[in-house]
Amino acid sequence: MSAPATSLDPAVADLLRRDAAGLVAAVVQQHDTGEVLMVAWMDDEALHRTLTTGRATYWSRSRGEYWVKGETSGHRQWVRDVRLDCDGDALLLLVDQEGPACHTGERSCFHRPLPATTGERP
Repeated sequence: MSAPATSLDPAVADLLRRDAAGLVAAVVQQHDTGEVLMVAWMDDEALHRTLTTGRATYWSRSRGEYWVKGETSGHRQWVRDVRLDCDGDALLLLVDQEGPACHTGERSCFHRPLPATTGERP
């Protein structure tokens, strides 16, 4: 992926720690319930578009193109808040999800539980 020209605020861009492909993980959460909906990837341009349009925009690693969540499915994500983690290598998008977030039709991409031992605090 060649880095496109971006209009991302340089002060914001300087805070990001990107992977080798120039991407940052974006964890997406329903703003009012805290439900984790999905994880996607953003480069500087996707983040710029998200911050300036109020619509969640991501970089598709498999298709090699930008996608606005819900543009084809109608299951839009309306951005309420965007936060950067302490290391600068992950974003948290708080959104108002319209319909299911997962391409399978599930509300959340995290709908498949795995068997795990429950830990207890001493």
